[in-house]
Amino acid sequence: MSQANPAKKIINNPLKCADELFEGLVLAYDGKARRVGTRSIVMNDLRPDAPALLVGGGAGHEPIYHGLVGKGMADGAAVGEIFAAPPPDIVLEAAQAVNRGKGVLFLYGNYAGDVMNFDIGAELAADEGITVKTVIIADDVCSAPPAEKHKRRGVAGLVPITKLAGAAAQTVDSLDELARIAQKACDNTRTVGVSTKPGSIPATGKPTFELADDVIGLGMGIHGEKGVGLIPMCTADELAAKMLDLLFADDLALGAGDEIVFFVNSLGSTHMMELLILLRGAKPILDARGIKIHQTIVDNIVTCQEMAGVSFSITKLDAELKKLWDLPCESVGYTKL
Repeated sequence: MSQANPAKKIINNPLKCADELFEGLVLAYDGKARRVGTRSIVMNDLRPDAPALLVGGGAGHEPIYHGLVGKGMADGAAVGEIFAAPPPDIVLEAAQAVNRGKGVLFLYGNYAGDVMNFDIGAELAADEGITVKTVIIADDVCSAPPAEKHKRRGVAGLVPITKLAGAAAQTVDSLDELARIAQKACDNTRTVGVSTKPGSIPATGKPTFELADDVIGLGMGIHGEKGVGLIPMCTADELAAKMLDLLFADDLALGAGDEIVFFVNSLGSTHMMELLILLRGAKPILDARGIKIHQTIVDNIVTCQEMAGVSFSITKLDAELKKLWDLPCESVGYTKL
C-alpha cells in the first residue's frame, strides 16, 4: 500500500502547525492583510460601506481558504486547525472584523463541521447586530447525484467561486446581491477529483487513507473521501477522458458555444508536468463539444499535504459572470491581472 512510512515534513511542533503556518501566511501578505483575534486574517484595505465576503475552513489545504484573501478576492478568512473547521468564536471575530455595516456573506465548503460552526458563528454575529447570509460550496459531482446536490462536498471549485464572489464584493452594494452572485457561481461550477496517493496528518505523519499503488481513486474528495470507485492506473489521456465524462454526465448542460473557466488543480504533490499533460488530453475533448475555454488555470491551490492527484473544475460563464471574472484580483493563493 502507498505511504507505509511516516511522512517527512519540515516543521517545528507538529501540534502547532495551524498556528505557525497562519503566522507565516500573514507575513506572506507583506502588510496587505492583518491577523485578527485567534486565527483570522483580514484585508487592511476594505471597500467602505460595502457587503463583506468571509471564507473559511480547516488549515492543511493551503493556500485555500485563507490564501484567497485579497484585492478582488475574499475580505477575510476564519481558519481552523489542521483539517478541522474554524470554531464559532473564530468565525465571529472574523465576521466582526470584515463587517462594514452592510452585512457579511459566509462562503465555505459543504462539510458537517464547517456548516455547524459557521451556523453558530452566524447566530453569534446576529446577536452582535451583524446580518449574515450563507452560500455553501458543493461542487463535487462524485459525492452525490444531482438530485441530492445539498449532500455534495465543496472541493476545488471554491477557487473560481471565491474569485467570482470576490469580484462581486468589490462592485455590488447589497448583501442580497452578493449572495445571489455567489450562489450563481456555485450553481455553475462542477468538479471531479482523482487520487493516486494519500496525504498525511502532520501531528502523526500517518496517511489520511490507503490506496494501492496500481489503482486510481476516481472521484475521491480532498481528504480521501469515497468517490465512484477504483480504476487501474491508466494514461493521462485516458484519465482526462474519464474525468470529463463524469462532468459532462452531470446537470450543468454544457454544449457548443458555452464558455468556461477550466481549472486543473494538483492536490498536493502531483507535478506541473502531469497537470499540463492532463490539460493536453482534456482540451481536444472540450473542443470537440464546441466548448470554449475563456481562461485556463493550472496550479496547486486546493491541496491536502503531499496527497497526489488532480481535479478538474469547470465554471460555466454567462455575460454577468464573465464580466466579473475578467476583473483583476490578487492574493497569496491566486492572482489574476
